[in-house]
Amino acid sequence: MDLLEYQVKEWFAKIGIPVLPSQRIDHPTDLKRLKIRYPIVLKSQIHAGERAKAGGVRFVETTIDAIAAAQSIFNLPILGQLPEVLLAEAKYDIEQEFYLAVVLDTAVCRPVLLGCTEADDIDWESASEKMQHVVVEQEFSPFYARRLALKMELQGALMQSVSTVVEKMYQLFVEKDLDLVEINPLGVSPSGQVMALNGNIRVNERAIGRHPDITEMATKILNRYTSSETIRNLSDWDVVEMHGKIAILGNGAGSIMATLDLVVNSGGKPGVCVNLRHASVTETSPTTFRSRLEKALKNLATDKSIQVILINFLGSIPQGTEVSEVIGNFVENSTSELKPYTIRSNSSKNRREGYFPRLVVRLAGSEFDTTRKDIAALKTLTDTSIVVSENLDDAVAEAVRLARSTVYRRF
Repeated sequence: MDLLEYQVKEWFAKIGIPVLPSQRIDHPTDLKRLKIRYPIVLKSQIHAGERAKAGGVRFVETTIDAIAAAQSIFNLPILGQLPEVLLAEAKYDIEQEFYLAVVLDTAVCRPVLLGCTEADDIDWESASEKMQHVVVEQEFSPFYARRLALKMELQGALMQSVSTVVEKMYQLFVEKDLDLVEINPLGVSPSGQVMALNGNIRVNERAIGRHPDITEMATKILNRYTSSETIRNLSDWDVVEMHGKIAILGNGAGSIMATLDLVVNSGGKPGVCVNLRHASVTETSPTTFRSRLEKALKNLATDKSIQVILINFLGSIPQGTEVSEVIGNFVENSTSELKPYTIRSNSSKNRREGYFPRLVVRLAGSEFDTTRKDIAALKTLTDTSIVVSENLDDAVAEAVRLARSTVYRRF
C-alpha cells in the first residue's frame, strides 16, 4: 500500500524529518482559509508519477490564482486518476538535491540504505553507477547512516544533517513495518538547511493489521475506491472487482487467476473474484477458511448481478471436509434469507422463485470424492442440482453455459 504525499509528510513530521509548512486542500474554497504565506505550490495527490509534466503541480502567488489553479488540478486526470485531495505547500529555494531511501532488499533479506547526489529525474538504467548503498547487516546504529553520507562524499554540517535524516527514515521504516521510505528530492537551501520536498512510503501489506492507524487508513482507501457493496462486505480478503455474471471463489491467487483466464477464454464474463486463502491485510480479528467461505457465499448470493458462483478449490484447503457442510447450510438457509426474484430461462416461462445463483463446484483431488458426492446430492431452492466436477475446464464450460442460458430479473 502506497501513501499519498500529504500522508507521507505527516509521518515525516511526526518522526522528526524536516518538511515544509503545508495544508491539505479538499476543495478549492479551502484556499480562502490558507494558513501558509504566499507564494505556494499546489500539488495533485495521486498515485502516479510525472505530475509536474502533466500540469498537476502549480506555483501561485495570490488566493485568486490559487483557487483557479486548484479547480483546474481537481479536474485534471493524470494517468486516469483524478485527485480527491491537493497539497498546498510553502515555496522553497533549492541549491542542491539528493535522493535518499531505505528499502527492503528481498534478495539479501536485509534493509538497504540508498543515496545519490542527483534526484528527481534519475536515470534508473545508469543509477547503479551513481547510487550509493549500505546494507544494514546487524542492529542499526548511526554508523550506517554516516557511512552512506561519506560514500555520497558529503562533508561537515551537511554530512551530519543528511545522516540524521537517514536515521529518522530508518526509524520510521522499522516502526511501521515498511517496504520503502523514499525522499526524492531532499532539498538543500543556500544556507545548508535540508528539507524533504517529496517522498514515498510503501507499507508491507502483511503488516497492516499490526498497526491500528494504518488499518484505518487502508480501510478508508478500500471504501473510497470500491463501488460494489458486495466488495465492501468482502473486504476481509483479497478481492478483485469485475463486472461480469460469474463470481469466482478460490483458495489461492494462482488458482483464481487461472480460473479467471479460462472463463474469459471460454467467452464468459468474470464478476467478483475472491481469494479465501488468507484474511485481509486490514482484518484484525481471527478468521477461518470456513467462516470466510460462509461469508463469501452469503454476500455473493445477494448480489443481483451474479448469476453463477464458480468455486475452484485445490487440495490445500485447511478444512476440506467442511466444504460440503458449509454449502449445504448455505442452500438450506437461503430460502428464508434471500429475497424472491423471477427467473427466466430458455426452456421455461417466467415464474416467481427465490433468487438463487447457480453453483458450480470444482474440487480437485481424490480426497474430495466423498465431498463431491455430498454436494452433488444437494438441491437448491429452485430444485436444481449443484454442478460438481473434478476437471476445471469442464467446470468453467458449465459455468459459462449457465450464465448464458439464465437471465435473472427482479419481479
